[in-house]
This record gives sequence, structure tokens and C-alpha cells, in this order.
Amino acid sequence: MPLEKPGQLHPSWQAMIGDELDKPYMQSLRFFLKQEKAAGKTIFPPSPLIFNAFNHTPFDRVRVVIIGQDPYHGQDKGQPQAHGLSFSVPEGVALPPSLLNIFKEIESDLGIKMRGKGDLTPWANQGVLLLNATLTVEMANAGSHQKRGWETFTDAAIAALNQYREGLVFVLWGSYAQKKGEIIDPKKHLVLKSVHPSPLSAHRGFFGNHQFSSINEYLKRRGEAPIDWQV
Repeated sequence: MPLEKPGQLHPSWQAMIGDELDKPYMQSLRFFLKQEKAAGKTIFPPSPLIFNAFNHTPFDRVRVVIIGQDPYHGQDKGQPQAHGLSFSVPEGVALPPSLLNIFKEIESDLGIKMRGKGDLTPWANQGVLLLNATLTVEMANAGSHQKRGWETFTDAAIAALNQYREGLVFVLWGSYAQKKGEIIDPKKHLVLKSVHPSPLSAHRGFFGNHQFSSINEYLKRRGEAPIDWQV
């Protein structure tokens, strides 16, 4: 399991939060995951992809952070929806409703046509950290790995970014992400908030929030290249 091999966490993140991997809460989390697998439970994302967000977006290359809650717990055509990036699904997997709404807002905000591919790896490779608060989940059991330790680990990642970087954009959709982002210093970073893109709430302020253009305008003001959001 990746958690027993800290080297599988990108070296830049290992340097910043690697100590977390040796703390008692992570030892307890490792034991929990071993027990779950021994009991025959299927865990998403697949083990090699648990740290996918960190490995595609090294610490010193992070420019934007989009905070999600849980990995997807379902499958499409026998393929897991989760692959270690918040809101993203592997190529060939049908778009989940929240991601579909994200794409609708991008099209409306930026006037670009999305191609219908749900793999957001191109965003991650441009410095968009697609970070779920919880990094694993049991198949077909939403929220099953919450409060097992992952939230403490991802809190440490956010705290390190907040403290040691400046001029980042933190995107907090929904009350859960906003609570998790309370530690972020808005004087050092741009903090964007709205309701969640879920169909249950998107019509209450996600559509029309123009956050994707706001991100790019902020990056350009800082002399950085804008994110190419088209996937």
C-alpha cells in the first residue's frame, strides 16, 4: 500500500509534510485500510493513485487549489470513477453531475467549448491541486473513510501551502470546503467561495460565479500564465 511507502509521495511534498506519515494517526489509518482490504472490501481510488493529486502537482508548482470532500465511490462500465484528483474521472468514464456543472460554468464564463472528457489531469499538470479532504473510500459506501485521519493529513498540506507559499488561489465550493479553508490567510492568497457545483445547489450561486475567469485574471496580474481550462 502506498501509505507504507512514503517515497511514493512526491519528494517536494515529502519535504513539507512527510513527517505526517509517521504520526500515530497515520499509523492508525494504515491499520484501518489493511483491515478493510483483508475483509475483502474494495477501496477507491486504486492504491497507486491515492497520492495522485500531490504527484501531478508538486508543492512548489501549486498555483490553484480546488478542495473536494470525498473520492467518488462508484464505477462506470466496471472502471472506478475515482483516480486521486478531486472532481475528476478517468478518460472514458461518464461525467458525474457536479463535474458536468463545472464544465457548464467554464463554458459560460470563458466562452470555450469543453470536449466532454472528465480527466482533469491537464489542470493538475498546470499547477491546479485537485485535493480531496479524504483520499480513500469504500466502493459504494460514500463517506466511509471520513474521520479516519485523512482530513488531518490534508489539513497539513493546506497549512503548508498557506504558510510557505503566497499568491495562490484557493477555491472553496460548499460549506465543507469553506470550513476546511478557514486557516487560509486571505491577505496572502486569493480565496474564492461559492456554493457547491452539485445539482442540489449549483443554481444558488455556482452558475454565474465567474471564478474561472477570476482565477486567470489574478494569475495574469501576478505575471503568471493563465490556466488552460479546456479539457
